[in-house]
Amino acid sequence: MGTGTPGRGWLLRLVLTFACAQSAVSMARPAVSYRALALGADERAIGVITAVYALLPLLVAVPLGRRTDHGRCAPLLVLGVALITGGCALSGVAGSLPAMAAWSGVMGLGHLCFVIGAQSIVARRSAPDERDRNFGHFTIGASLGQLVGPAAAGLVVSEHDGAMGPTSATALLVAGGLAAFSYASLWRLEHRPEHRAAATSGAARPARDRTAASPRTSVRAILRTRGVPAGIFMSLAVLSATDILTAYLPVVGEDRGIAPATVGALLSLRAAATIACRLVMTPMIRLLGRTALMAGSCALAGLLCAGPALPVPVWALALMLAVLGFCLGVGQPLSMTTVVQAAPEAARSTALALRLTGNRLGQVAAPATAGLLAGLAGTAAPFAMLAVLLLASAATAVRPGREARPERPGNGPASAGNPPVASPAGPPGPAPDGGTPATR
Repeated sequence: MGTGTPGRGWLLRLVLTFACAQSAVSMARPAVSYRALALGADERAIGVITAVYALLPLLVAVPLGRRTDHGRCAPLLVLGVALITGGCALSGVAGSLPAMAAWSGVMGLGHLCFVIGAQSIVARRSAPDERDRNFGHFTIGASLGQLVGPAAAGLVVSEHDGAMGPTSATALLVAGGLAAFSYASLWRLEHRPEHRAAATSGAARPARDRTAASPRTSVRAILRTRGVPAGIFMSLAVLSATDILTAYLPVVGEDRGIAPATVGALLSLRAAATIACRLVMTPMIRLLGRTALMAGSCALAGLLCAGPALPVPVWALALMLAVLGFCLGVGQPLSMTTVVQAAPEAARSTALALRLTGNRLGQVAAPATAGLLAGLAGTAAPFAMLAVLLLASAATAVRPGREARPERPGNGPASAGNPPVASPAGPPGPAPDGGTPATR
């Protein structure tokens, strides 16, 4: 299933589809916060509603990954877009905070289905030396969505003359329509003949390869594989930072009198800087090395997380968010590559699902903790929490680059359940960035 295919039209269409779906979610998330504020929510309630977005995905990510390892990926994209559309639209007509939380959970489940299917398609259709680039380009779709969505929400939502309730509802309905538009490019992303050919040629594969690929790798074995835990934790930290910025910058704006349109523009600036980072990802890896790039970007992002809480002018806040967005652009694509390269070939979708489970765990725990801290110590406390989280991920990013073992073709990576196998061609050489192939 992991063979690359010629041409990259599928990747472009996948990026466009992801951009539409992510635009809808990124437009809906701040709109949910504004609508909840209009319904009487305080900082703690915002934290709970933000956490519910990740609760359902936290429960079903691994089963969906298991299913995708042994089946097709495209149906998850279709289901995901449908759930995102429904969650956004129904949040717009909800009249109570519990209903807002419930439909926010549906939206989060749809986003999870879409992302598991899409990431698995990229992993299957990319050759090993293309994964850094393809995952980087794939996540540009997410950044485009994060660029368009908050700005659109800021333009639609108005706080003047008590209009925040109806205008935030309108923004959520528009987000639902934008998600439905994703279906326009949702065709032939998965190459069916490739899978049929792979199934037909199974008899010609060596018995050793068929036997090695058939056993179901346990979740514990995947989590014990060197490089996987660090990749999961980095992804959790970076996504938590993005999520809390999206949810709490409107609250900071309300406290400091910053208009919703300006808040949306600031969030979009952060996303634009993330896109810029991913466009130059390959040269940065060549220049700095993968491990130094991951650790350095997380450390700098942690230091910059205090920016939104400081009483600085809007232009200075914009500058800090731009640099912060650039730093946050590294973690997601490189954590995907790290997890895919380290995991056994027959369990890569499950490993990606475990990474997403870590993301959703962070999205449940981090906003809930942020809401509690904000209620106790003010809106600066969530940003201090993010700083600690990102600095911890920078520290853990160093170990896999030093300890990870290289992946052996056809045998998966070395791990506790998959010991190293001697290669007939001799010991592998170093990766181009100075690390090992397992850390790509």
